[in-house]
Amino acid sequence: MAGVSECFGIGSTVACKTCYNREIEGEVLAFDPQTKMLILKCPATSGRPNFNNVHIINLSLVSDVQVKKEVNTAPEAPQSLNLQRLNTRVRNQIEEKKRLVTALAAGVSPDGQKLFLTITKTISEVTWQGSDIVVLNQVIITPPYKPENVKGNADSKAYTHIKKVVEKHVKDQQALDNCKHKVSQ
Repeated sequence: MAGVSECFGIGSTVACKTCYNREIEGEVLAFDPQTKMLILKCPATSGRPNFNNVHIINLSLVSDVQVKKEVNTAPEAPQSLNLQRLNTRVRNQIEEKKRLVTALAAGVSPDGQKLFLTITKTISEVTWQGSDIVVLNQVIITPPYKPENVKGNADSKAYTHIKKVVEKHVKDQQALDNCKHKVSQ
């Protein structure tokens, strides 16, 4: 392996030729000399300027390495993670998965599950009560999850809003089904 140094400076530009004759060039994000693992940040293959591809390269499987630009200065300290925000996001994802598991355990139809997910995109206070969807502890949607299955105080804003959400969801699902039907013909 020509050109492998003891250490690659973070921020340096390195080009590698893999054992599959694929050339990868990018900025060094990390290097572990013990395992000979190199992490490179490269321009996104999607072409989007604010995105990057990240390659983890095992230098034991590389036929050539060239340092295109050496950086010897100490890297900036990385920005600290907002752990509270990260924890909140993880907790929300866990709660979402628990609600879906509850729906599956109750034998809820795919239509009910889709409606449930549609509602949870804008309203977080959505739960299952058996196979019924309960929204804001005020509105209940029973199977088969159509607008006429929305129950609650018809004069409340919550009821009116949820009924409109269900109507739009049913309309969108019908349009999607029609589109799928046309494609299959």
